[in-house]
Amino acid sequence: MSKHAFPTDCPCGSGKPYKDCCFLYHMEKETAPTAEALMRSRYAAFVLKKADYLLFSWHPDTRPQTLDFEGDTAKWVGLSIIATEGGGVHDNEGTVEYVARFKIGGKAAKVAEKSRFQRVKGWWKYVDGEMEE
Repeated sequence: MSKHAFPTDCPCGSGKPYKDCCFLYHMEKETAPTAEALMRSRYAAFVLKKADYLLFSWHPDTRPQTLDFEGDTAKWVGLSIIATEGGGVHDNEGTVEYVARFKIGGKAAKVAEKSRFQRVKGWWKYVDGEMEE
């Protein structure tokens, strides 16, 4: 049996195979239909260290110049979507509140954020977020 060049299960937690889920967004062949789908695809991109996609999916007004995963030892272990507001297929703005869990050096940690998203030329983009306690 041959090995895949990518994970079997999508890291975003959808339960779908990666090739039928976030892979399509990561290749920039399809746009995420909702702000939540973009959030999930960005989480999967962090897991897989896909800096190009993270920059592509970032709003041009807030996007950093570069992203560097060199020396990054975080092992992402799960994403929970807490709430969404707007961000649907017919919306142009939305928010997604989430908790992303990871481990560094065996110690558990998390990022909790309420993220803002906007459509730019038909593509959902991450604008910014407020870190939660």
